[in-house]
Amino acid sequence: MKKLSFLFFTLTLTFISCSDDDDNAPVLPPAIESKQITNIFAPQIGGPGSGQDASGEFTKFDFKTGEVTTSDTDWDIAFRATAIAINGGVVTGSADEPIRNGNAGAAIVENTFASVNSADGLTFNQDADGAFAIPTGSDNGWYNYNFMTNVVSPIPGTVLVFRTRDGRYAKVQIASYYKDAPTTPNGSTDESRYYTFNYVYNPNEGDKNL
Repeated sequence: MKKLSFLFFTLTLTFISCSDDDDNAPVLPPAIESKQITNIFAPQIGGPGSGQDASGEFTKFDFKTGEVTTSDTDWDIAFRATAIAINGGVVTGSADEPIRNGNAGAAIVENTFASVNSADGLTFNQDADGAFAIPTGSDNGWYNYNFMTNVVSPIPGTVLVFRTRDGRYAKVQIASYYKDAPTTPNGSTDESRYYTFNYVYNPNEGDKNL
């Protein structure tokens, strides 16, 4: 009787990815971001009715991170009471303003927030000696002050559009000037100088879509 011999082979397969496939994969731009920011405290020392000029540090905000910042350079807008500074132009002359070292600009648009979907064609102003790009005072910029109720209210249909310090774009709609954004603020009991706002930020340089 003949003996049968069997040979066993082990086959190992190695798969190698093709680097060309990775190189040709489409690179998508960063997504446009939409956020709500609540209770940004913007205190002020002195001001109208106090007998002394307004002073105190501005609370700075960075659209890129979506957070309050203490950076001297990485900020786009800054709040102190009802005043809003931008990181573009020069100081207006009030006390304790942050130094402007960016190229931010601001435009005020009267429309619904959803309808403002591009910054194209807008004229962007910068802070200047004696004047903020977003005007201060009741009915001049973003708010109305009712002296009968002592309430500061955002002007309906007012959208603030910003060119950021580094050439991106954002839109902002301020919802409330009072802590925890009460539906009907009480000027005597609700804590003021707390900003709540919605914003959309486009992180793609030069892209004006919002």
